Amino acid sequence: MTRRFAAVALATFTLAAQALADEAVIRKNLSSRYPDVTIDEVNKTPIPGLFELRLGSEVIYSDAEGNYLVQGNIIDTKSRKNLTEERVNKLSAIAFESLPLADAIVWKNGKGTRKLAVFADPNCGYCKKFERDLTNVKDVTVYTFLIPILGGDSPQKSQAIWCSKDRTAAWRNWMVDGTQPPKLLGQCESPVARNMAFAQKYRINGTPALVFEDGTRVPGALPAADVEKQLAAAAAKK
Repeated sequence: MTRRFAAVALATFTLAAQALADEAVIRKNLSSRYPDVTIDEVNKTPIPGLFELRLGSEVIYSDAEGNYLVQGNIIDTKSRKNLTEERVNKLSAIAFESLPLADAIVWKNGKGTRKLAVFADPNCGYCKKFERDLTNVKDVTVYTFLIPILGGDSPQKSQAIWCSKDRTAAWRNWMVDGTQPPKLLGQCESPVARNMAFAQKYRINGTPALVFEDGTRVPGALPAADVEKQLAAAAAKK
C-alpha cells in the first residue's frame, strides 16, 4: 500500500513538474516574440499538447513551446459542449453583488423580484430597441448604467438624464418615446465617470451589455423571450 501511494505521489509530482516546465517554455518564447502581451494564466486542455492561454477574459491556445497560436472553439463531441465558450463565460462573469447599484437608473415591471443590469449609451440604437423590448418582460427590476462610449453628445445626454428631476422617466421617455431629456441647469454630480471606469475594468466595450443575477454576462441585445430564459435560469441557481 505504501509503495502504491508513493508511486501515485511520484506520478502526480512528475505531471505537475512537466506542466510547470511547459508553462515556463510557453511564457519565455511568447514574451520574447510578443513583449506587449500579458499572459495571465496557462492551463492544460483536454487535448494532449494543447494549452489554454488566458489574456484577461479572452482565451487562445498554444502548443507546448509557444510556436503556434490557435484561435477558435474547443467542442466536446461526446457532451456537445463548447468548452471554450463555457470558459470565457466563467472568466467574463460579473458578480451581481459587485455592481454599484446606487449608480444605476432603476425601473421595474410587476413586483420586480428578478434583476437585470444593463450598460447602455443613450445614443445606442440597439439599446433603444432593447429598452422597448424589455417592456414585455414581466417581474423584473432593471438597473441601467450610463456609459457614453459612442461619442457625439452621448456624455451630455447621459449627464442631463441622470441629473433630471425624475431620471428614470427622463431615461425611459428618451429611449422609448424619443423625448429629449430636459436641459441640464447648473452643476450636478453624476456617476458617469465611475460607470466608465467600471466598464473599462471589466472590458465592457459595447452597448448594450447585460449582466444577470447569476453573473452571466451577455454582450448585445437579446429578444424578450431570451431575456426571460436567462432570468429564469438565474433564478433557478439561487
